[in-house]
Amino acid sequence: MANSKSSMTLNRIILIAAALLALGAIAVQIYRGTSDDSGATSPVAGNEAEQAASVDEVIGGLEKKLQESPDDAESWRMLGWSYFETAKFAESATAMKRATTLDPDNPEYWSMLGEALVMASDGQQVPPDAADAFRNALKHDAKDPRARYFLAVQKDIAGDHQGAINDWFALLKDTPADAPYAADIRRVIGQVAENEGIDVAARLAKVTPAAPTGGTTTDGPAVATAAIPGPSRQQMQEAAALPPGQQEAMIANMVDGLDKRLQADPNDANGWIMLIRSRTQLGQDVQAKQALEHGLEAFKNDGAEAKRIREAAAALGIS
Repeated sequence: MANSKSSMTLNRIILIAAALLALGAIAVQIYRGTSDDSGATSPVAGNEAEQAASVDEVIGGLEKKLQESPDDAESWRMLGWSYFETAKFAESATAMKRATTLDPDNPEYWSMLGEALVMASDGQQVPPDAADAFRNALKHDAKDPRARYFLAVQKDIAGDHQGAINDWFALLKDTPADAPYAADIRRVIGQVAENEGIDVAARLAKVTPAAPTGGTTTDGPAVATAAIPGPSRQQMQEAAALPPGQQEAMIANMVDGLDKRLQADPNDANGWIMLIRSRTQLGQDVQAKQALEHGLEAFKNDGAEAKRIREAAAALGIS
């Protein structure tokens, strides 16, 4: 009996550490946990040496930047994510705690903190501070998938296996069909149910996933690819009267005018998205990247808007 219980506990440890690291897109394509007989985890990647060098460079740059600008919540999030990729989970948690202090209403920061705290623990529990972080995430976003998953894990470890399974089913129902972790949730439900002798086959067969998201969680890409508001009648008449070269100059002047307005009043996320797109359409990739950097700097302590800008830029091919 003791061996059976130990085996089931180990299986749950593996599920926590490996199955759903994709939640919230944390290191989904880079970090996957593998388990040895002790239940320890280690990162795997397609090109480990190259990836490690790249992430180390990012970490060094972020650490230097944060020495100069310690009140940049978004940079703390990026540092926490980078530490997480290199399995420095305690350091990741420290960075994410700083991010949540600077932007306490951001659910992503809280759920990232919770996952880092889980991974920094002994791997056999969801520690109280991690559970608190997940609950804080749900206060600001009741649908946060990572927080919901790990709080269900906490129920399972505590012995409420049916409650955990019910929570995972609720999460699966809200999970888009194209989400990278949809199959993982099904696998978790199936494995825990099998361990506990709970029949879930019929329920799994009936689950209808949510509509696909297209791989994004904000309207940033939609804003980036929507139609540009048309010029006024006067502007159209003025442009039509100009030779082609002067028409291009007029367009460039309008874009430069938007840039100057945002420099004077940067608290306009949609404006930054429009500027990134305009620079891209003019073939000004360097200026587009600068607009992305300036936009993220303007919203460094507003994670939701920063995420919109990042996703919009990604949709336009600017990273």
